Amino acid sequence: MTTKTPLFAAAILLAAGAAVAHQGVTNPTVKARMDAMSTIGKNTKTLGLMVKGAAEFDAKTARQAAEEIAVHAARAPELFEAEVITPKSEALPEIWENYDDFTGIANELKEVAAKAAASIDTPDDLRVALGEIGGACKSCHQTYRK
Repeated sequence: MTTKTPLFAAAILLAAGAAVAHQGVTNPTVKARMDAMSTIGKNTKTLGLMVKGAAEFDAKTARQAAEEIAVHAARAPELFEAEVITPKSEALPEIWENYDDFTGIANELKEVAAKAAASIDTPDDLRVALGEIGGACKSCHQTYRK
């Protein structure tokens, strides 16, 4: 087992849980956030399946998935600018108490994903990139997500 396996497992669980958590969300601000985070999760899952060997490695697909992650991570500061929390929201109030830190983590994810989108050529490149992407996701989720 590699050190990246726990990050992959966490990404899969987060992506799977998102579909259930989003049922019944009507607030447009919260829905837009959840949709963006779900897209990040879906693309992280795509990368994780390739790393695990459950999907065939394809550099073009991996780069596209990383690019989608970067695009949606770049939107996070805007999507979370308004402090809106609903019962189905997974966002914690700490986001707005530490907004600069939160946006810094979102920007870190954007940067590592953009770097991955430009540099994934081999399965080893993907493994490294997924570790960096997963690390950024984990650092945010530990503090800012229920």
